[in-house]
Amino acid sequence: MDQNLRTQLQYDAQKKSVAAAYILWLFLGTFGAHRFYLGRVTSGAIQLSLLMLGWIPFFLGWFVLGVWWLVDAFLIPGQTEQRNLQTLERLSGSATLPAVPA
Repeated sequence: MDQNLRTQLQYDAQKKSVAAAYILWLFLGTFGAHRFYLGRVTSGAIQLSLLMLGWIPFFLGWFVLGVWWLVDAFLIPGQTEQRNLQTLERLSGSATLPAVPA
C-alpha cells in the first residue's frame, strides 16, 4: 500500500469533528468533555475541577466556568483544526504528501 494512502487513511480515522466537539460542548461542556476530546487534557481537567469545586468561595468557580464555557463556543473550530493539523503532522512524519495543485 502506498505510504501516502496509508497516511491519509490513518488521518481520516483519527481526525476530530467540529460537530462532535460542539455536541460534547453543549451537553457535557461543563465537565470539559469537548476539551478532552480535542486532546486538551489539562484545561479539560481544570474545567472539571471548577465544576466540582466551583462553589468555593461564593460560587466563583462556577461563574468562571460559565464564562469559559461560552468562550469555548467560539474557540472550538480553531482548536479542532489545530488538533487535526497536529495529527496530520504526526502521521506524515517523514512521508511526503502529494502537492496540491494551485
